[in-house]
Amino acid sequence: MSSETSAAKNLDEVEKSSQLETYDEKLGLDSIDTSDGDAALQLVGAQATVHFSEEYNRKLRRKLDFVIPTISAAVYFSQYLDKTSLNYARRVLFAAMLVDNYNLVSMAFYLGYLFWEFPTVYISQKLRLAKYLGGNIVVWGIILMLHASTDNFGAFFALRFLLGMCESCVAPCLILIISMFYKKDEQAKRISWFYIMNGLTQVFGGFVAYGISFYGGKALPPYKIIYILLGALAVVVGIVVLIWLPDSPVNASMLTREERIAALERVRNDQGGTENKKFKKDQVIEALTDVRTWLVVLSTILTSIPNGALSNFSNIIIKSFGYTSKQTLILGTPAGFIGSAMVLFCGWYSDKKGERMIPIVFALIPTIVGAAILIGLNGSSNKGVLLFATYIIGTFGSALSTIYAYNASNTSGHTKKVTINAMTMATFSIGNIIGTEIFQPKDAPAYIPGKTAIMVLLIVQLGVSFLLRYINIRLNRNRKIQLAEEKARRGWTDEDVQRERERHAFADLTDRQNLFFIYTC
Repeated sequence: MSSETSAAKNLDEVEKSSQLETYDEKLGLDSIDTSDGDAALQLVGAQATVHFSEEYNRKLRRKLDFVIPTISAAVYFSQYLDKTSLNYARRVLFAAMLVDNYNLVSMAFYLGYLFWEFPTVYISQKLRLAKYLGGNIVVWGIILMLHASTDNFGAFFALRFLLGMCESCVAPCLILIISMFYKKDEQAKRISWFYIMNGLTQVFGGFVAYGISFYGGKALPPYKIIYILLGALAVVVGIVVLIWLPDSPVNASMLTREERIAALERVRNDQGGTENKKFKKDQVIEALTDVRTWLVVLSTILTSIPNGALSNFSNIIIKSFGYTSKQTLILGTPAGFIGSAMVLFCGWYSDKKGERMIPIVFALIPTIVGAAILIGLNGSSNKGVLLFATYIIGTFGSALSTIYAYNASNTSGHTKKVTINAMTMATFSIGNIIGTEIFQPKDAPAYIPGKTAIMVLLIVQLGVSFLLRYINIRLNRNRKIQLAEEKARRGWTDEDVQRERERHAFADLTDRQNLFFIYTC
């Protein structure tokens, strides 16, 4: 294992060498333009000359795991709790204006999310990623606390809109950070470690709202207490992000210089690249002309419509079985545990088997079954079976976390990455906007049209998942043939191929441009 001093010495030698030109001359290659390459090139160069032992890399990964997924989980916990606070506040709410306009204020969050998604990813590319994220979290914490300051519908709608704007950067930023620090076969599991907060917040939020519902004081209405507490928590999380979450391996203050080099060398062979501050129009065009982008968009909207419906109406469905508002808050919590377990399983399976689409199928089937039970047993007095259906209906949430992992593992070129992430999250907001409207008051209390829509949408998503998987398998097969032809044409040895793979890693090439990029199915 090399020491920090030896690593730095090797680094200086790389920066001063002309290896890149030597290889071009030897192999007759066209020069790769690294002037627009990733920031990583300034630290490790175009070729790997420093090698670290497996034990060293394991220790480094444990160090990263202690910080990055942990803080990411805190961010997601706060975000999802804040986003679904309306669902809990409604149960203990005294403000008639919110009850009467529930669908509209539910929609306001996603309107703000959609409005600001593309600007926020562009801004985040120009700034330090984690610092931008942390600033947004602090601001949305303040906005959430301001929810307690008004009983006016217009002001409440505006605050929900602003909340959506601030929270629109979360998933794109976290996906980028995970993709920069972790290898492809590590990404889905790490994403699942923070995405489980969606389920756990359902448990936590239910118990908090249940406890506050017993509050008999007159100083503040219960729903205002919820907003003040959750907003304060978000501010604390934002400060933690600003101080401790790293932006990229290149400038991670939590790592020594040697560890930063090792972190970059760990991910070099994956060809995913790191960060690049230059916005490249050609990569945007490639993202828009890649059929997989639009299938990801379709996948996202198919899963987001049910999310928008169930995240805001799940407690209402349970109450329709004949429970009180307070009982509903507690009875909804097991669904959070089941959803979290599915997220962890899908993340583990996805990395273990090198699959992205099959875990989505695993996540969708229980939801389809649950929706069918709720439709088929509508009006039944068997509350146990109906509750079971509402508990398994939430497993589909794992599909979106796996889509995040799919984007992280199957996209290269920094501008293309942020473009596809933005399109994914913009579609997420559109789906959720639609979702807030599929449970209409006229369909209460059974909401059969909404439940039927959820079942049909997710059945269609099964087909889309298999199509995406087939396309990536075909792309890998074609890429293998192309690489073999190039190897024969240029007379490359296996060592030459590895050398070229290293050269391409941080050149900020897209997955289409990079002959050495391998897709995860």
